[in-house]
Amino acid sequence: MSLRLNIIVAACENQGIGINGELPWRLREEMKYFSRMTKATKSSEKQNAVVMGRKTWESIPDKFRPLPGRLNLVISSRAKLPWRHIRRDPGPEFSGSTVCSSFKEAIDKVHSRTDEVESVWAIGGSSIYEMALESEHLHRIYLTRILKDFECDTFLPSFDPKKFQIVTDPVVPNEVQQEGDITYKYEIYEKLK
Repeated sequence: MSLRLNIIVAACENQGIGINGELPWRLREEMKYFSRMTKATKSSEKQNAVVMGRKTWESIPDKFRPLPGRLNLVISSRAKLPWRHIRRDPGPEFSGSTVCSSFKEAIDKVHSRTDEVESVWAIGGSSIYEMALESEHLHRIYLTRILKDFECDTFLPSFDPKKFQIVTDPVVPNEVQQEGDITYKYEIYEKLK
């Protein structure tokens, strides 16, 4: 099976994706979209994997960690520490997840479980997105474009739109969405072969 890696991210007009380890906006419907997209599989026998950095893991409220219904892979330099060489016990701070020392290790772990995992979603932060953008396995970028500026300290790495085509998906709304005073739209970029 060819591994399909997707990026899912929400970015505002200045390409900002976060501030102080949190999202700069609260969009309930957009969060439901994130959950729906990263959980959905064609096969009821499989689940998806989500790959994230340590700071993204820590930004998820405790009651939602690990993200349910998905294989959670956390990339952390702490995984390189000698006392972590037996990774069956990632430690209480990563309970319920698989800790990896690199993006490559996370992808390799998913490759070894293709009978259980349908697709992989890179969910943040910035350095994880950067590695996913460079990955030979990258299939699509699911970008929620927040049509407003927010103060941010973390940004989506730039990508060359000429290497992608914009596609539609019947499960992704085409029209502009509105929550409170924030409008946003969903875009899907599929990597050209």
